[in-house]
Amino acid sequence: MTAAPAADDITTDLPAYCQKLGEAARRAGLAMAGVSGAQRDAALQAVADALEAASDQVVQANAKDLAAAPGYGLSEAMIDRLRIDAAGVANMANAVRQIAAQPDPVGKIIEGRVLPNGIRLQKVRVPLGTVLIIFESRPNVTCDAAALCLKSGNAVVLRGGKEALHSNAAIARCVAQGLDAAGLDPAAVQLVNTTDRGAVTELLKLDTLLDVCIPRGGESLIRAVVEQSRIPVIKHYTGNCHVYVDAAADPDLAVDVVVNAKTHRTGVCNAAETVLLHQATIDNGLAERIGVALSNKGVQLRADTRSMAVMSGATPATNDDWNAEYLDLICAVRVVDTLDDAAAHINRYGSRHTDAILTQDTAAADRFVQSVDTANVMVNCSTRFSDGQQYGLGAEIGISTDKLHARGPMGAEDLTTYKWVAWGSGQVRG
Repeated sequence: MTAAPAADDITTDLPAYCQKLGEAARRAGLAMAGVSGAQRDAALQAVADALEAASDQVVQANAKDLAAAPGYGLSEAMIDRLRIDAAGVANMANAVRQIAAQPDPVGKIIEGRVLPNGIRLQKVRVPLGTVLIIFESRPNVTCDAAALCLKSGNAVVLRGGKEALHSNAAIARCVAQGLDAAGLDPAAVQLVNTTDRGAVTELLKLDTLLDVCIPRGGESLIRAVVEQSRIPVIKHYTGNCHVYVDAAADPDLAVDVVVNAKTHRTGVCNAAETVLLHQATIDNGLAERIGVALSNKGVQLRADTRSMAVMSGATPATNDDWNAEYLDLICAVRVVDTLDDAAAHINRYGSRHTDAILTQDTAAADRFVQSVDTANVMVNCSTRFSDGQQYGLGAEIGISTDKLHARGPMGAEDLTTYKWVAWGSGQVRG
Protein backbone atom coordinates (compact mmCIF):
# COMPACT_ATOMS: atom_id res chain seq x y z
CA MET A 1 0.00 0.00 0.00
CA THR A 2 1.23 3.48 -0.83
CA ALA A 3 0.83 5.68 2.23
CA ALA A 4 3.60 8.25 2.32
CA PRO A 5 2.87 11.31 4.44
CA ALA A 6 4.61 13.56 1.94
CA ALA A 7 1.44 14.27 0.05
CA ASP A 8 2.47 16.15 -3.05
CA ASP A 9 5.24 13.86 -4.18
CA ILE A 10 3.68 12.67 -7.42
CA THR A 11 6.14 13.87 -10.00
CA THR A 12 4.91 11.57 -12.74
CA ASP A 13 1.88 12.17 -14.91
CA LEU A 14 -1.19 12.32 -12.62
CA PRO A 15 -3.58 10.59 -15.06
CA ALA A 16 -1.04 7.78 -15.49
CA TYR A 17 -0.65 7.45 -11.71
CA CYS A 18 -4.42 7.18 -11.23
CA GLN A 19 -4.70 4.72 -14.11
CA LYS A 20 -2.14 2.49 -12.39
CA LEU A 21 -4.08 2.70 -9.14
CA GLY A 22 -7.25 1.65 -10.94
CA GLU A 23 -5.58 -1.20 -12.81
CA ALA A 24 -4.00 -2.52 -9.64
CA ALA A 25 -7.35 -2.29 -7.83
CA ARG A 26 -9.10 -4.13 -10.63
CA ARG A 27 -6.52 -6.91 -10.56
CA ALA A 28 -6.74 -7.18 -6.79
CA GLY A 29 -10.53 -7.10 -6.83
CA LEU A 30 -10.73 -10.02 -9.21
CA ALA A 31 -8.28 -11.94 -7.04
CA MET A 32 -10.14 -11.09 -3.83
CA ALA A 33 -13.29 -12.71 -5.18
CA GLY A 34 -11.53 -16.06 -4.84
CA VAL A 35 -9.97 -15.47 -1.41
CA SER A 36 -11.49 -17.54 1.36
CA GLY A 37 -13.40 -15.95 4.18
CA ALA A 38 -10.91 -17.41 6.65
CA GLN A 39 -8.01 -15.69 4.89
CA ARG A 40 -9.85 -12.37 4.80
CA ASP A 41 -10.68 -12.67 8.50
CA ALA A 42 -7.03 -13.49 9.28
CA ALA A 43 -6.03 -10.28 7.52
CA LEU A 44 -8.55 -8.32 9.59
CA GLN A 45 -7.27 -9.79 12.85
CA ALA A 46 -3.74 -8.86 11.80
CA VAL A 47 -4.89 -5.31 11.03
CA ALA A 48 -6.41 -5.03 14.52
CA ASP A 49 -3.19 -6.32 16.10
CA ALA A 50 -1.13 -3.83 14.08
CA LEU A 51 -3.36 -0.94 15.13
CA GLU A 52 -2.98 -1.80 18.80
CA ALA A 53 0.78 -2.16 18.46
CA ALA A 54 1.07 1.18 16.64
CA SER A 55 -1.32 3.12 18.89
CA ASP A 56 1.31 5.66 19.95
CA GLN A 57 2.42 6.27 16.36
CA VAL A 58 -1.16 6.78 15.19
CA VAL A 59 -1.86 9.27 17.99
CA GLN A 60 1.39 11.13 17.23
CA ALA A 61 0.52 11.31 13.54
CA ASN A 62 -2.93 12.59 14.44
CA ALA A 63 -1.37 15.30 16.62
CA LYS A 64 0.37 16.65 13.50
CA ASP A 65 -2.98 16.87 11.71
CA LEU A 66 -4.65 18.53 14.70
CA ALA A 67 -1.87 21.11 14.85
CA ALA A 68 -2.42 21.96 11.18
CA ALA A 69 -6.23 21.91 11.38
CA PRO A 70 -6.81 25.61 12.23
CA GLY A 71 -4.83 26.56 9.14
CA TYR A 72 -7.36 24.68 7.02
CA GLY A 73 -10.23 26.67 8.56
CA LEU A 74 -11.81 23.65 10.24
CA SER A 75 -14.58 24.32 12.74
CA GLU A 76 -14.39 22.92 16.28
CA ALA A 77 -16.93 20.29 15.29
CA MET A 78 -14.80 19.19 12.34
CA ILE A 79 -11.66 19.14 14.49
CA ASP A 80 -13.57 16.89 16.90
CA ARG A 81 -14.20 14.47 14.02
CA LEU A 82 -10.51 14.57 13.13
CA ARG A 83 -9.20 13.82 16.62
CA ILE A 84 -7.91 10.32 17.55
CA ASP A 85 -6.61 9.40 20.99
CA ALA A 86 -5.49 6.04 22.36
CA ALA A 87 -9.10 5.10 23.10
CA GLY A 88 -9.99 5.96 19.53
CA VAL A 89 -7.32 3.64 18.19
CA ALA A 90 -8.59 0.89 20.51
CA ASN A 91 -12.12 1.48 19.20
CA MET A 92 -10.90 1.15 15.62
CA ALA A 93 -9.15 -2.13 16.42
CA ASN A 94 -12.26 -3.38 18.21
CA ALA A 95 -14.43 -2.47 15.21
CA VAL A 96 -12.10 -4.41 12.91
CA ARG A 97 -12.40 -7.47 15.16
CA GLN A 98 -16.18 -7.13 15.22
CA ILE A 99 -16.20 -7.09 11.42
CA ALA A 100 -13.94 -10.14 11.30
CA ALA A 101 -16.31 -12.02 13.63
CA GLN A 102 -19.34 -11.44 11.43
CA PRO A 103 -20.64 -14.12 9.06
CA ASP A 104 -19.02 -14.05 5.65
CA PRO A 105 -21.40 -12.25 3.27
CA VAL A 106 -19.64 -13.63 0.19
CA GLY A 107 -21.21 -16.80 -1.17
CA LYS A 108 -24.38 -16.40 0.89
CA ILE A 109 -27.36 -17.87 -0.95
CA ILE A 110 -30.06 -15.20 -0.98
CA GLU A 111 -32.66 -17.48 -2.52
CA GLY A 112 -32.82 -20.73 -4.43
CA ARG A 113 -35.28 -22.99 -6.17
CA VAL A 114 -35.51 -25.88 -8.60
CA LEU A 115 -37.05 -25.00 -11.95
CA PRO A 116 -39.56 -27.36 -13.65
CA ASN A 117 -36.82 -28.46 -16.05
CA GLY A 118 -34.63 -29.63 -13.15
CA ILE A 119 -32.17 -26.71 -13.16
CA ARG A 120 -31.21 -25.70 -9.63
CA LEU A 121 -31.19 -21.89 -9.53
CA GLN A 122 -29.42 -19.85 -6.87
CA LYS A 123 -29.03 -16.14 -6.21
CA VAL A 124 -25.62 -15.76 -4.56
CA ARG A 125 -23.90 -12.79 -2.92
CA VAL A 126 -20.62 -11.70 -4.54
CA PRO A 127 -18.31 -8.70 -4.00
CA LEU A 128 -18.98 -5.45 -5.85
CA GLY A 129 -15.39 -5.65 -7.08
CA THR A 130 -13.48 -2.36 -6.80
CA VAL A 131 -14.61 0.50 -4.57
CA LEU A 132 -13.42 4.11 -4.55
CA ILE A 133 -13.87 5.92 -1.23
CA ILE A 134 -13.41 9.71 -1.16
CA PHE A 135 -13.58 11.20 2.32
CA GLU A 136 -12.77 14.21 4.45
CA SER A 137 -11.59 14.84 8.01
CA ARG A 138 -12.38 11.51 9.65
CA PRO A 139 -9.27 9.28 9.62
CA ASN A 140 -11.14 6.35 11.14
CA VAL A 141 -12.78 5.99 7.72
CA THR A 142 -9.43 4.69 6.45
CA CYS A 143 -9.69 1.80 8.87
CA ASP A 144 -13.46 1.23 8.63
CA ALA A 145 -13.56 1.30 4.85
CA ALA A 146 -10.54 -0.96 4.48
CA ALA A 147 -11.96 -3.48 6.95
CA LEU A 148 -15.44 -3.58 5.43
CA CYS A 149 -14.08 -3.90 1.90
CA LEU A 150 -11.76 -6.72 2.93
CA LYS A 151 -14.58 -8.52 4.75
CA SER A 152 -16.78 -8.34 1.66
CA GLY A 153 -14.03 -9.42 -0.74
CA ASN A 154 -13.56 -6.08 -2.47
CA ALA A 155 -10.51 -4.05 -3.39
CA VAL A 156 -10.62 -0.39 -2.39
CA VAL A 157 -8.90 2.85 -3.34
CA LEU A 158 -8.96 5.35 -0.48
CA ARG A 159 -8.61 9.07 -1.09
CA GLY A 160 -8.60 11.03 2.17
CA GLY A 161 -8.42 14.76 2.72
CA LYS A 162 -5.27 16.75 3.36
CA GLU A 163 -6.47 17.62 6.87
CA ALA A 164 -6.04 13.94 7.92
CA LEU A 165 -2.95 13.22 5.86
CA HIS A 166 -0.63 11.93 8.58
CA SER A 167 -3.35 10.03 10.45
CA ASN A 168 -4.52 8.26 7.30
CA ALA A 169 -0.98 7.25 6.42
CA ALA A 170 -0.30 5.81 9.87
CA ILE A 171 -3.53 3.80 9.82
CA ALA A 172 -2.86 2.65 6.27
CA ARG A 173 0.49 1.21 7.32
CA CYS A 174 -1.34 -0.97 9.83
CA VAL A 175 -3.71 -2.17 7.12
CA ALA A 176 -0.73 -2.98 4.90
CA GLN A 177 0.76 -5.11 7.67
CA GLY A 178 -2.49 -7.07 7.91
CA LEU A 179 -2.58 -7.70 4.17
CA ASP A 180 1.03 -8.85 4.21
CA ALA A 181 0.45 -11.16 7.17
CA ALA A 182 -2.43 -12.86 5.35
CA GLY A 183 -0.57 -13.09 2.04
CA LEU A 184 -3.03 -10.85 0.19
CA ASP A 185 -2.30 -8.54 -2.72
CA PRO A 186 -1.25 -5.16 -1.25
CA ALA A 187 -3.31 -3.48 -3.97
CA ALA A 188 -6.45 -4.76 -2.22
CA VAL A 189 -6.25 -1.54 -0.17
CA GLN A 190 -4.52 1.47 -1.72
CA LEU A 191 -4.23 4.93 -0.23
CA VAL A 192 -3.86 7.73 -2.77
CA ASN A 193 -0.65 9.53 -1.85
CA THR A 194 -1.38 12.94 -3.29
CA THR A 195 -3.74 15.66 -2.14
CA ASP A 196 -3.90 17.10 -5.66
CA ARG A 197 -7.62 17.48 -6.36
CA GLY A 198 -6.93 16.49 -9.92
CA ALA A 199 -6.47 12.92 -8.69
CA VAL A 200 -10.16 12.77 -7.77
CA THR A 201 -11.13 13.97 -11.24
CA GLU A 202 -8.94 11.34 -12.85
CA LEU A 203 -10.13 8.50 -10.63
CA LEU A 204 -13.76 9.34 -11.33
CA LYS A 205 -13.14 8.69 -15.03
CA LEU A 206 -12.08 5.06 -14.47
CA ASP A 207 -15.47 3.46 -15.01
CA THR A 208 -13.93 0.37 -16.64
CA LEU A 209 -11.74 -0.27 -13.59
CA LEU A 210 -13.68 0.98 -10.56
CA ASP A 211 -17.18 -0.33 -9.91
CA VAL A 212 -18.62 2.12 -7.41
CA CYS A 213 -17.71 5.38 -5.67
CA ILE A 214 -18.76 6.24 -2.12
CA PRO A 215 -17.99 9.83 -1.09
CA ARG A 216 -18.05 10.78 2.59
CA GLY A 217 -17.87 14.44 3.54
CA GLY A 218 -19.68 17.70 3.11
CA GLU A 219 -22.49 18.23 0.64
CA SER A 220 -20.27 20.26 -1.69
CA LEU A 221 -17.80 17.38 -1.97
CA ILE A 222 -20.52 14.86 -2.69
CA ARG A 223 -22.25 17.01 -5.29
CA ALA A 224 -18.92 17.63 -7.01
CA VAL A 225 -18.27 13.89 -7.13
CA VAL A 226 -21.73 13.18 -8.55
CA GLU A 227 -21.29 15.83 -11.24
CA GLN A 228 -17.90 14.51 -12.34
CA SER A 229 -18.19 10.77 -11.92
CA ARG A 230 -18.55 8.23 -14.68
CA ILE A 231 -18.71 5.61 -11.92
CA PRO A 232 -21.97 4.83 -10.09
CA VAL A 233 -22.08 6.85 -6.85
CA ILE A 234 -23.74 5.88 -3.57
CA LYS A 235 -24.59 9.22 -2.00
CA HIS A 236 -24.94 10.63 1.50
CA TYR A 237 -25.70 14.26 0.89
CA THR A 238 -26.61 15.74 4.26
CA GLY A 239 -27.88 14.80 7.68
CA ASN A 240 -30.81 17.18 8.09
CA CYS A 241 -32.33 15.01 10.83
CA HIS A 242 -35.56 15.72 12.70
CA VAL A 243 -37.10 14.87 16.04
CA TYR A 244 -40.89 15.11 16.17
CA VAL A 245 -42.33 15.44 19.68
CA ASP A 246 -45.88 14.11 19.48
CA ALA A 247 -48.85 15.11 21.60
CA ALA A 248 -48.54 11.76 23.39
CA ALA A 249 -44.81 12.07 24.15
CA ASP A 250 -43.54 11.21 27.63
CA PRO A 251 -42.23 14.60 28.87
CA ASP A 252 -39.08 13.41 30.63
CA LEU A 253 -38.18 11.05 27.81
CA ALA A 254 -38.76 13.81 25.26
CA VAL A 255 -36.45 16.28 27.00
CA ASP A 256 -33.66 13.71 27.39
CA VAL A 257 -33.86 12.42 23.82
CA VAL A 258 -34.07 15.85 22.16
CA VAL A 259 -31.06 17.13 24.12
CA ASN A 260 -29.04 14.01 23.30
CA ALA A 261 -29.98 14.05 19.62
CA LYS A 262 -28.90 17.69 19.29
CA THR A 263 -25.93 18.02 21.64
CA HIS A 264 -24.24 14.63 22.12
CA ARG A 265 -21.99 15.42 19.14
CA THR A 266 -23.03 18.34 16.98
CA GLY A 267 -20.60 17.79 14.10
CA VAL A 268 -21.90 14.40 12.96
CA CYS A 269 -24.48 13.60 10.32
CA ASN A 270 -26.96 11.90 12.68
CA ALA A 271 -27.27 14.87 15.03
CA ALA A 272 -30.75 16.42 15.05
CA GLU A 273 -31.03 19.76 13.26
CA THR A 274 -34.79 20.44 13.57
CA VAL A 275 -37.24 19.76 16.39
CA LEU A 276 -40.91 19.61 15.45
CA LEU A 277 -43.33 20.15 18.33
CA HIS A 278 -46.99 19.20 18.35
CA GLN A 279 -49.21 22.12 19.38
CA ALA A 280 -50.17 20.17 22.49
CA THR A 281 -46.59 20.52 23.78
CA ILE A 282 -47.04 24.30 23.76
CA ASP A 283 -50.24 23.97 25.74
CA ASN A 284 -48.85 21.54 28.35
CA GLY A 285 -45.50 23.26 28.88
CA LEU A 286 -43.30 20.54 27.36
CA ALA A 287 -42.15 22.78 24.51
CA GLU A 288 -40.88 25.36 27.02
CA ARG A 289 -39.04 22.64 28.97
CA ILE A 290 -37.32 21.46 25.79
CA GLY A 291 -36.35 25.02 24.90
CA VAL A 292 -34.83 25.64 28.33
CA ALA A 293 -32.95 22.32 28.26
CA LEU A 294 -31.45 23.08 24.84
CA SER A 295 -30.55 26.64 25.81
CA ASN A 296 -28.84 25.37 28.95
CA LYS A 297 -26.61 23.29 26.67
CA GLY A 298 -25.66 26.39 24.69
CA VAL A 299 -27.92 25.69 21.73
CA GLN A 300 -29.04 28.69 19.66
CA LEU A 301 -32.72 28.26 18.78
CA ARG A 302 -34.16 29.35 15.42
CA ALA A 303 -37.90 29.26 16.07
CA ASP A 304 -41.12 29.76 14.17
CA THR A 305 -43.75 32.21 15.43
CA ARG A 306 -45.62 29.81 17.69
CA SER A 307 -42.55 28.36 19.41
CA MET A 308 -40.97 31.82 19.81
CA ALA A 309 -43.67 32.60 22.34
CA VAL A 310 -42.39 29.97 24.81
CA MET A 311 -38.66 29.85 23.99
CA SER A 312 -36.72 32.62 25.64
CA GLY A 313 -33.77 33.89 23.62
CA ALA A 314 -34.82 32.24 20.36
CA THR A 315 -34.40 34.11 17.09
CA PRO A 316 -36.91 33.95 14.22
CA ALA A 317 -36.39 31.07 11.79
CA THR A 318 -36.22 31.62 8.06
CA ASN A 319 -37.00 29.17 5.28
CA ASP A 320 -33.27 28.44 5.03
CA ASP A 321 -33.31 27.05 8.55
CA TRP A 322 -35.64 24.21 7.60
CA ASN A 323 -33.08 22.99 5.03
CA ALA A 324 -30.00 23.55 7.19
CA GLU A 325 -27.49 20.97 8.35
CA TYR A 326 -25.86 23.13 11.01
CA LEU A 327 -23.34 20.65 12.43
CA ASP A 328 -23.18 23.09 15.32
CA LEU A 329 -25.02 24.15 18.49
CA ILE A 330 -27.93 25.58 16.48
CA CYS A 331 -31.38 24.04 16.21
CA ALA A 332 -34.47 24.94 14.21
CA VAL A 333 -37.82 24.61 16.01
CA ARG A 334 -41.31 24.51 14.51
CA VAL A 335 -44.78 23.84 15.88
CA VAL A 336 -47.15 21.61 13.91
CA ASP A 337 -50.81 20.83 14.41
CA THR A 338 -50.77 17.13 13.54
CA LEU A 339 -48.49 14.17 13.00
CA ASP A 340 -49.30 14.38 9.30
CA ASP A 341 -48.03 17.97 9.27
CA ALA A 342 -44.79 16.79 10.88
CA ALA A 343 -44.36 14.05 8.26
CA ALA A 344 -45.08 16.52 5.47
CA HIS A 345 -42.43 18.91 6.83
CA ILE A 346 -39.83 16.12 7.03
CA ASN A 347 -40.64 14.83 3.55
CA ARG A 348 -40.27 18.34 2.14
CA TYR A 349 -37.16 19.55 3.95
CA GLY A 350 -35.43 16.41 5.24
CA SER A 351 -32.44 14.67 3.68
CA ARG A 352 -33.78 11.10 4.02
CA HIS A 353 -31.13 10.34 6.62
CA THR A 354 -32.60 9.86 10.11
CA ASP A 355 -35.83 11.09 11.68
CA ALA A 356 -37.39 10.33 15.06
CA ILE A 357 -40.78 10.37 16.72
CA LEU A 358 -41.27 10.60 20.48
CA THR A 359 -44.69 9.27 21.48
CA GLN A 360 -46.43 6.77 23.75
CA ASP A 361 -49.13 6.28 21.10
CA THR A 362 -48.24 3.11 19.20
CA ALA A 363 -50.65 3.88 16.37
CA ALA A 364 -49.07 7.31 15.92
CA ALA A 365 -45.61 5.76 15.87
CA ASP A 366 -46.69 3.24 13.24
CA ARG A 367 -48.18 5.98 11.06
CA PHE A 368 -45.00 8.06 11.34
CA VAL A 369 -42.84 5.06 10.38
CA GLN A 370 -44.98 4.47 7.30
CA SER A 371 -45.30 8.13 6.29
CA VAL A 372 -41.76 9.49 6.55
CA ASP A 373 -39.44 8.91 3.58
CA THR A 374 -36.17 8.31 5.37
CA ALA A 375 -33.44 5.69 5.65
CA ASN A 376 -33.66 5.45 9.45
CA VAL A 377 -36.71 5.96 11.66
CA MET A 378 -36.18 6.16 15.42
CA VAL A 379 -39.11 5.66 17.80
CA ASN A 380 -38.55 7.02 21.31
CA CYS A 381 -34.77 7.07 20.95
CA SER A 382 -32.07 9.44 19.79
CA THR A 383 -31.11 9.98 16.16
CA ARG A 384 -27.53 9.39 17.32
CA PHE A 385 -28.15 5.64 17.20
CA SER A 386 -28.26 5.77 13.40
CA ASP A 387 -24.78 4.35 13.09
CA GLY A 388 -23.19 1.20 11.70
CA GLN A 389 -21.42 0.26 14.90
CA GLN A 390 -24.56 0.89 16.96
CA TYR A 391 -26.51 -1.33 14.53
CA GLY A 392 -24.06 -4.18 15.08
CA LEU A 393 -22.34 -3.80 11.71
CA GLY A 394 -18.95 -3.29 13.35
CA ALA A 395 -18.50 -0.08 11.38
CA GLU A 396 -20.03 1.57 8.36
CA ILE A 397 -18.80 2.52 4.93
CA GLY A 398 -21.22 5.43 5.09
CA ILE A 399 -24.89 6.19 5.64
CA SER A 400 -26.59 6.12 2.27
CA THR A 401 -29.47 8.50 1.69
CA ASP A 402 -30.01 6.83 -1.69
CA LYS A 403 -32.54 4.11 -2.34
CA LEU A 404 -30.31 2.17 -4.75
CA HIS A 405 -28.19 0.15 -4.17
CA ALA A 406 -28.11 0.48 -0.38
CA ARG A 407 -29.86 2.63 2.21
CA GLY A 408 -28.86 3.72 5.70
CA PRO A 409 -25.69 2.55 7.48
CA MET A 410 -23.76 0.34 5.08
CA GLY A 411 -21.93 -2.69 6.44
CA ALA A 412 -20.00 -5.46 4.73
CA GLU A 413 -23.07 -7.08 3.21
CA ASP A 414 -24.02 -3.77 1.58
CA LEU A 415 -20.73 -3.92 -0.32
CA THR A 416 -21.90 -7.00 -2.17
CA THR A 417 -24.13 -7.56 -5.14
CA TYR A 418 -25.33 -10.91 -6.45
CA LYS A 419 -25.10 -13.23 -9.38
CA TRP A 420 -27.50 -15.91 -10.57
CA VAL A 421 -26.05 -19.42 -10.71
CA ALA A 422 -27.90 -22.14 -12.62
CA TRP A 423 -26.87 -25.76 -11.92
CA GLY A 424 -27.99 -28.04 -14.68
CA SER A 425 -27.47 -31.56 -15.99
CA GLY A 426 -27.46 -31.00 -19.74
CA GLN A 427 -30.75 -29.13 -20.14
CA VAL A 428 -31.18 -27.31 -23.44
CA ARG A 429 -33.86 -24.83 -24.36
CA GLY A 430 -36.25 -25.93 -27.08
